[in-house]
Amino acid sequence: MGKAIFYALAVRKRASGKFLRENFQPDREHSPTRSAPWHKFLSQTLASVRWLSYSLAPMASYRVLVSDPISEKGVDALRSSPEISVDVKTGLKPDELLAIIGDYHGLVIRSETKVTPAVFAAAKNLKAIGRAGVGVDNIDRSAATDHGVVVMNTPSGNTISTAEHAFALMLSLARNIGQAHCSMISGRWDRKTLQGVEMFGKRLAIVGMGRIGTEFAKRAQAFGMIVVAYDPFLTAARAQSLKVELAESADEALTGADVVTLHIPLTPETTHLLNASRIALMNPGALIINCARGCLVDEAAAKASMDAGHLGGIALDVYEVEPPPADFGLFNAKKCVFTPHLGASTAEAQENVGIEVAHQVKNFLTTGAIVNAVNMPNLDSRTLETLGPYLDLADSLGKLLSKIAPSQCDGIRVSYLGPISELDTELITRKVLSGYLSGAHHEAQVNLINAPAIAKAHGIQVTESTVALATNCTELIEVSAIKGDEVCTVAGTFFGKSARIVHIAGHYVETSPTGRFLFVENDDRPGIVGTIGTALGSASVNIANMALSRNADRKQAVTVIEVDTEPPAKLLESLRATPGIIRVLSFEL
Repeated sequence: MGKAIFYALAVRKRASGKFLRENFQPDREHSPTRSAPWHKFLSQTLASVRWLSYSLAPMASYRVLVSDPISEKGVDALRSSPEISVDVKTGLKPDELLAIIGDYHGLVIRSETKVTPAVFAAAKNLKAIGRAGVGVDNIDRSAATDHGVVVMNTPSGNTISTAEHAFALMLSLARNIGQAHCSMISGRWDRKTLQGVEMFGKRLAIVGMGRIGTEFAKRAQAFGMIVVAYDPFLTAARAQSLKVELAESADEALTGADVVTLHIPLTPETTHLLNASRIALMNPGALIINCARGCLVDEAAAKASMDAGHLGGIALDVYEVEPPPADFGLFNAKKCVFTPHLGASTAEAQENVGIEVAHQVKNFLTTGAIVNAVNMPNLDSRTLETLGPYLDLADSLGKLLSKIAPSQCDGIRVSYLGPISELDTELITRKVLSGYLSGAHHEAQVNLINAPAIAKAHGIQVTESTVALATNCTELIEVSAIKGDEVCTVAGTFFGKSARIVHIAGHYVETSPTGRFLFVENDDRPGIVGTIGTALGSASVNIANMALSRNADRKQAVTVIEVDTEPPAKLLESLRATPGIIRVLSFEL
């Protein structure tokens, strides 16, 4: 919490203006130098923050705008602080919001208000945005970070409501509840044509075992379903404690499934996760439930599978286009259940997220505490100058490790060598972890604040140690993913002020920590590099840099190629089919 409050101080420091610049100048003992531990500095800084908050003005006032409807109890929670005045103005047009946002220090929204770069530019006093709900697609997080605004959401407030809604959709689909209702009110008695299926003993595949997926699993187990789960960061130990079968891949989870429910974020990698080929892996008559994000399911592929008699039915609360158009193809499918994005629409969920977000915004403004932040917090210039280069390299190493290491690792080990080890490395370790976990968290964006908690929730043990690699480098960050006896390591260093990656999965290489890369692992034999180069040239993919390495026994080699453009999928497939090539990965750091 100490570091989180320090981040908030940077925002508060900006707002307090000339007084702080002239009167709050920490002496050498208070400064975050290599000889003064961060925790000591933070505790001293925190004491100063408390003094400042009461000395700047006898009745320091923060103004909070509630621009979307939240529960009255949430508004009352904000007003319970004498330091905060609250205005509730819902239904504002974009130009109306721009005209008044400059007066406010806090903004509380749901999904209706769009917080664009223009809004941040006009919000000269804004310090925090609270989103009553999970999704933050309506907030430009990059602009928020650039302007030093903390964005917080409420990932747990609607967990139960969404899990229950998904479960209700599954039961409604299995027992034809919607069709039976329409049949009855039209005067029919269609008992024979509306025969359903039991859920007892059916194989349920849960893709995404965050809060909602876990709650769904508990209910499915109570119904006697066989639960198999896929989550790239769910460890075997955590799966065992949840009493679910752990799949190594989405394809493995979907193979032979009778029911599939999705509880994952929408990313470029998860778009159309359920496509034609994966739907075909499911058992004939299988059911799909989606209360997460619309584009996770290829709706056209689902319709084609239903028309062909393979997919048994689909229940959707979210859609590729919301609301779906009148000619939405699945409207004509035989066995479907549709709801208009009602996953979090219960009285309890609305009240919970309203109260939760109100307390988060109130506590941030009055004490500096940050909870459920979804963007990188603000750092003061001194800290950023010292740690900034290390943080950037750490982020790249974490992302690189996530691309090449085995999934579902048991632990992450971060080791330091040289001058960097004299710093308080907790921030750097957190940046490694956030890079590694980015894109995999199911309720919020992974960042410096929440990365350790997310890792813990997935059963990933995070440790720090001294460097294990044999190296000539005087300074090194080494990051390892551990799964059983298997260890995959990457490492980076600095040549002067230039950060470089110098080790990838047992191979000493030298390459940039940022860019688009093609990683090829192959048998060490003549002609492989020529094959790769020819293939890239034929596809008009230009090579910016190339690094080659082979292991000591000369049996395997790697080629790390920095390219100007993303290699086409057909090129990657062709390379993977080449004799002697073991693995081909394309990724961006």
